[in-house]
Amino acid sequence: MVQGSWPTYGLALREVRCSSIVHILDTNMNLTAESHRIPLSDGNSIPLLGLGTYGDPRTTPKGTAHDCVKLAIDVGYRHFDGALVYFNEHEVGQAIREKIADGTVRREDIFYCGKLWNTFHPPELVRPALERTLKALKLDYVDLYIIELPMAFKPGNAFYPKDQDGNYIYHHTDLCATWEALEACKDAGLVKSLGVSNFNRRQLELLLNKPGLKHKPVSNQVECHPYFTQPKLLEYCRQHDIVIVGYCPIGSSRDASWVNLKCPPLLDDEVLVSIGKKYNKSSAQVALRFNIQRGVVVIPKSFNPERIKHNFQDQFAMGDPTREQKPPDNIAPGIPVTHKPLHHDKVAIHGEIFDFSLTEEEMKAIEALNKNIRFVELLMWSDHPEYPFHDEY
Repeated sequence: MVQGSWPTYGLALREVRCSSIVHILDTNMNLTAESHRIPLSDGNSIPLLGLGTYGDPRTTPKGTAHDCVKLAIDVGYRHFDGALVYFNEHEVGQAIREKIADGTVRREDIFYCGKLWNTFHPPELVRPALERTLKALKLDYVDLYIIELPMAFKPGNAFYPKDQDGNYIYHHTDLCATWEALEACKDAGLVKSLGVSNFNRRQLELLLNKPGLKHKPVSNQVECHPYFTQPKLLEYCRQHDIVIVGYCPIGSSRDASWVNLKCPPLLDDEVLVSIGKKYNKSSAQVALRFNIQRGVVVIPKSFNPERIKHNFQDQFAMGDPTREQKPPDNIAPGIPVTHKPLHHDKVAIHGEIFDFSLTEEEMKAIEALNKNIRFVELLMWSDHPEYPFHDEY
């Protein structure tokens, strides 16, 4: 393999590179749902597949997040993506603690990502915001803490501050000052890794070029799926050892209040459906496999217990960690993979995404689906000076 070449697609990957570390994949390695992680540039690692925990607080019944996270841990999930503004971190934390208490997992087995909301960008508010998350979770640290959006809002009790005319009230905070406050949180042991979300290249460069940078962002969580493949941002992040974490990896709900309905339903795409039939997979699994082969961490969400169960129990025996598994082929460089399956709140996903590989031709066919169109445009904040989506990438 040529060092630094992307993508690998049809190559049976034995040697992969992440920064200066060369990882050798044993093609006979046993894979378990607890252990498929990829390295981060700070020496930590992140599970390649996670469970998104967002549920509309107006419609999601109380206790849903708690019950589904407990079930998810039982069936193999170890990576959970949450946020203060999801209003359910207390439930997620309770579920994690209960599964630690009953011996199912240890704290170090769990990877939790929390987020700094827009109203907490001033440096003096960063640590208190993180401490609110830790207090809700009742955990001593989070594994990854990210700036949820580069757009600061007016600090205060309202997460979505508006004036008397109903307009959002913005706030100017130097992103580098916010980052320095996050670095202090890492130095204090409150968080293991630091990252960002919805940052464009310019905003990433602002942090990467910051004088006196102590801890670089290890990840950038952005929308990423076959209709919005983010090739330029993905390549830029690869060059700087920043892992892309893809949200909406299998599309989004059709909620007109925040979703761009001009983007057609992803999972109905004939190319994805056709490829899925070849492998006896759903179009959702094909979409997820596509991103994973590109080295993108995926965090689809589900609060449907039966679908969460079904994903893990169809073909992967969680109760038998010694069961031999075929290692995942065709993972992009930097991915010394181990293993773990998936879910979605609208589609039951049958089987796994780690027991098949897309060919080079199939990867190219899916790449050709790219429409450069977002499900999540956040147009209500498009007049913010730091709105990230005006730039090409």
